Order: sequence, then structure tokens, then C-alpha cells
Amino acid sequence: MAKIKHSAATRRRKKKVLKKAKGFWGDRSKQFQQARRALMHALKYAYRDRRNKKRAFRRLWISRINAACRETGVTYSVFMNGLKKAKVGLDRKILADLAVRDSAAFKKLVEIAKK
Repeated sequence: MAKIKHSAATRRRKKKVLKKAKGFWGDRSKQFQQARRALMHALKYAYRDRRNKKRAFRRLWISRINAACRETGVTYSVFMNGLKKAKVGLDRKILADLAVRDSAAFKKLVEIAKK
């Protein structure tokens, strides 16, 4: 029986991994086994951090809103509660953007929240 080496399939598989590992440091971008290990590690971090990014941005938006609220003499929680009762449907991302770029509009929202 002749020995089959699967060379075409193996080469394709290895090239795919090495292409994804391009830019990794040292042997991690050149040797298949090192690249495979590094790639698995990197993909785990990428999966985790796609979720962490959402948390980090929400935290940033809240601190920006809080800072802008305190300039007008209101706390974050009172402001958000006031907006909820006034049925203002703006999310934290938009509120943070208004706080940074358009302080006049944000002050109007604070007045609405105070009522």
C-alpha cells in the first residue's frame, strides 16, 4: 500500500494559520506550532475583549455624563432618574456625546430632568 502524505491539505491548513499569525513576534509568526498556540491565545483574548469593550465604553459614558451633571449641580443618578420619569429616550452614548460637544443642549436636558 502506498503512503499518502496529505501534503496539499496540510500546506493549506498551515498557511491559513501562519497568515493569521502574521505580525506576531519571533517564531510565533514563522513556526506552525508556535503560531497555532499564539493564535489560539490571541483569539481567546479577542473574544473576551469584544465583550469588555462594551463595558469600558459604558463606564466612560457614565463618567462623562456625571462630570457634566455635577457642573450644573445635579448628580448622575438624579439626572438619569429625572430623564426616565420625563420619558426621554436617549441612551448614555448620546448623552455623553451631548455633554462633550453641545453643553447648551445638555443643560436643557438637565432642566427637563429637574422637573
